[in-house]
Amino acid sequence: MSALEIVVALAIAVGLATTIVPVLPGTLIVGGAILVWASETGGTTAWLAFAVAAVLLAAGAVAKYLLPGRRLKEAGIPTSTQLAGAALGIVGFFVIPLVGLFIGFVLGVYLAEWRRLGSGRAWPSTKHALRAAGLSILLELVFSVLATITWVVGLVAT
Repeated sequence: MSALEIVVALAIAVGLATTIVPVLPGTLIVGGAILVWASETGGTTAWLAFAVAAVLLAAGAVAKYLLPGRRLKEAGIPTSTQLAGAALGIVGFFVIPLVGLFIGFVLGVYLAEWRRLGSGRAWPSTKHALRAAGLSILLELVFSVLATITWVVGLVAT
């Protein structure tokens, strides 16, 4: 295994870890590492592996927003509540390192639903938001792992 392949593997590992604990954009790190590998390795196989990985990562990026959002809508949680959760999630990301995004999102949903429905009925919506956040992380991780498997196949084939 070459030094390039080791560095790419380490970057992919960091990318996979940051899909679970969003400190850095994990999907972009995985995709960028595979792109570097493909550009340095060259050849049809390497570029084909990158293309498949890029499509998988793009599909994961779309799915991680669409599916949880759809589930929240089905649960009766309005877009304004989701936006409040997203806004406080962004604030939380900068205020509390590592876990602030999730804490802020959940707090934003709870506060928006508390304002809309009252304190007794805000918690069920918040539980739906927690499930949606978990689904989003799971989808990003699955698609990143699939892209990593694609890279490994490309690595073996070159």
